[in-house]
Amino acid sequence: MSAEESKVLVHRHTEEFWNQGKLDVAAEIHAVDFIFHPPSLPEMHGIEAYNQFAIMYRTAFPDLRFTSEDVIVAGDKVVERWTSTATHQGELMGIPPTGKWSKTTGISIFRVADGKLAEQWVNWDMLGVLQKIGVIPPFGGGGE
Repeated sequence: MSAEESKVLVHRHTEEFWNQGKLDVAAEIHAVDFIFHPPSLPEMHGIEAYNQFAIMYRTAFPDLRFTSEDVIVAGDKVVERWTSTATHQGELMGIPPTGKWSKTTGISIFRVADGKLAEQWVNWDMLGVLQKIGVIPPFGGGGE
């Protein structure tokens, strides 16, 4: 698979799957045995588990929007540096909605195999999100 084809897969993952909420796209762009490695949560195996994760996040943050800042391809890996914005409007893992807006940054690393996204590792500023939505006080006790 060419670097450009790999970039297209990641673009579809960001735009169609996450930004547009088209979960049916997962079967087109993710391997059946897709593995998701999120920070602070157990590893997820399979498209259905990943779809459930997306549903949970999109329910908590229905206006969730990712912007791809950089995409770098090296062999079978694609690195995407992204920014996301969202308003906490639904329950998130037991946290009631706060109505507060947040902006965060993150990096995803994808492994591509047989023309599909086979694996994803992601790191994002979850502490910053929790502070911005008011669940955890900011350091130093001050506000934004």
